[in-house]
Amino acid sequence: MYNGLLGPVAITGSRTSHGQVVDEIGMAIICGEFPVGSILPGDVELAQRFQVSRTVLREAMKTLAAKGLVVAKARIGTRVTDRQFWNMFDGDVLTWHFECGVSEDFLLSLYEIRLAFEPAAAALAAEKASAQDTATLRQLAEDLGNPDHTVETLAMADLRFHMALANASGNPFMRTLGSLIKAALVGAFKLSSTPVDLRRSTDVKTTHLAIVEAIEKRDPAAARAAMEKVILVGRDRARASFASQRG
Repeated sequence: MYNGLLGPVAITGSRTSHGQVVDEIGMAIICGEFPVGSILPGDVELAQRFQVSRTVLREAMKTLAAKGLVVAKARIGTRVTDRQFWNMFDGDVLTWHFECGVSEDFLLSLYEIRLAFEPAAAALAAEKASAQDTATLRQLAEDLGNPDHTVETLAMADLRFHMALANASGNPFMRTLGSLIKAALVGAFKLSSTPVDLRRSTDVKTTHLAIVEAIEKRDPAAARAAMEKVILVGRDRARASFASQRG
């Protein structure tokens, strides 16, 4: 959880300290505490603030630089880069955006990317999925209809289905989109503050089973269309959630 960088953060253990420093500074950048173009505090100040060694801090900065958030300049310091350089396919960067709060445009942009890739993954799965793949997908789709789901458990069940489908596509590039898919699904579900009702979980199950049935029939066009429908339904729910908040 983002608490800002107003005071020291007690951290123990080198691996844990590295991750927490990355998380705190990354979140501060995304949330605007360190605006684009600003220079981060020096190593001595940050090391003292986080109560970590300068070695841990330097490794954290390397991680943030790899995510496109900062760049080190000799005799200047570490500068926050322009947003166009941020790696929006990085799971941490996407998570930090949702923790800071995302706009409707941001979430709809995620759905646009999903529409560009996931229907293609479904079509590939219809061509390449093994019998075990399809059995797994059917089981995961059936689980979506569990009436005991909460918003959180339904989001995770939905995520498991879409990740399994990306794997069933047989394309390693599809699997690397997992962080983006996760952010879009979990973020969209978080927008809904109402409990999951039986009708909704049944609808989700039905639309996802349509994808599975198309894959089982080796029908790429039908699988593509069924996946498009699932994503569009999710996008419409997201729009409705934002409209409700504005109201």
